[in-house]
This record gives sequence, structure tokens and C-alpha cells, in this order.
Amino acid sequence: MIQERYAMHWLSRINIRFRSRFVGADSFGNRYYESNARRSDSRPRRYVIYKGKVEASKVPSDWHDWLHYTESTAPPDGGYMRSPWQRGHVPNLTGTQHAYRPAGHLLGQGRRRRATGDYHAWDPDEGEF
Repeated sequence: MIQERYAMHWLSRINIRFRSRFVGADSFGNRYYESNARRSDSRPRRYVIYKGKVEASKVPSDWHDWLHYTESTAPPDGGYMRSPWQRGHVPNLTGTQHAYRPAGHLLGQGRRRRATGDYHAWDPDEGEF
């Protein structure tokens, strides 16, 4: 079963490389392709071949727009110009050693702060909102 999946994965990658044209690559090393054949809605099929682990959150927003036909042309080399207040793209880090773990998390360091006692639960019998 696993060998079958592995073989199908490589056959798909080879098929994409030979039957599609290379469009570009992003800063993560992912490569983007567009097929020569048209879909039923007359749009070409678009593909991404991930570098490393297959993780959809590794696709930057510039390329995401192109993959989902929001943009008709691929982004320029180096991506679109960014404003100073915009941050760079960061893939989903959940499940990795770089994931965010707040104070008090079971896998994090330190302890959670003690409750201050300023919270009062709502009581429906009091009638106040």
C-alpha cells in the first residue's frame, strides 16, 4: 500500500513535469506548473510541486492567488512589492518544535500565572446583563 502510494506520487510528478510548462518558483523552493491541456471550464490546470514536506500552508499568498485563478499571471520573481508593515509568509508551524506554546502549556516551559480573582461568573438569577 505504501509502496503503491510512493510510486503514484512519483508518476504524478513526472507527468506534471513533462506535460506542463514551468511557470516559476517561490522563495521556499516550491515549483509551479500549468498544464497544456484545458479543463472543462476552459482554464488550464495549475500545479505546485512542493520542496520537502507536502504542506499547503507553504504556498505564499502571491502564488496562492495564481493557483486559484484570482490572478491570471504568475507573480514576478521575488514576489510582489510589499509595504513596510507587511510581514513575510510563514508556513503553519503547528506540530513542530517552532510552534507557539503559551505559558502553562504542557509542552512549554514555565508555569501559568495565577488567576487574579477579578472574574465573576454570570448568574441568571441576578437578572443583570
